[in-house]
Amino acid sequence: MDKLQKYKSTDKMADLISDNYSLLQVMSRFGLSLGFGDKTVKEVCEINGVDCKTFLVVVNFMAEGFSRFDSRDDGISIPALVDYLRQAHIYFLEFCLPAIRRKLIESIDCSQDEVAFLILKFFDEYMSEVRKHMDYEERLFSSM
Repeated sequence: MDKLQKYKSTDKMADLISDNYSLLQVMSRFGLSLGFGDKTVKEVCEINGVDCKTFLVVVNFMAEGFSRFDSRDDGISIPALVDYLRQAHIYFLEFCLPAIRRKLIESIDCSQDEVAFLILKFFDEYMSEVRKHMDYEERLFSSM
């Protein structure tokens, strides 16, 4: 195993997912779907037109954090990384945060309790701030 990389292009994609199923979200954000059989990470990326080096940098960062991150690593695709981040924003803004809001509404009775109303109001303000931040990042991405 590489000192700086847990996962390599020669690893089987199925092994990567077996080892860490949360990487399925990373795959999805890169536009990779299931059904790759025994293909390697490199083969799956090539078939789907995904920059393998960028995919591996993200996967290894998600799996290991900064402990194995090599900031000198060049050659990653900025457009591929930006697309990944855009997909992550879409996931949070259109799925995660609305799902949390629905669960809040289900768990509190907003009709009579002012505290419950304030909790929901606070969450809505939080969502608004998250959206503003992500809109700001989108403007930065579009200039790249």
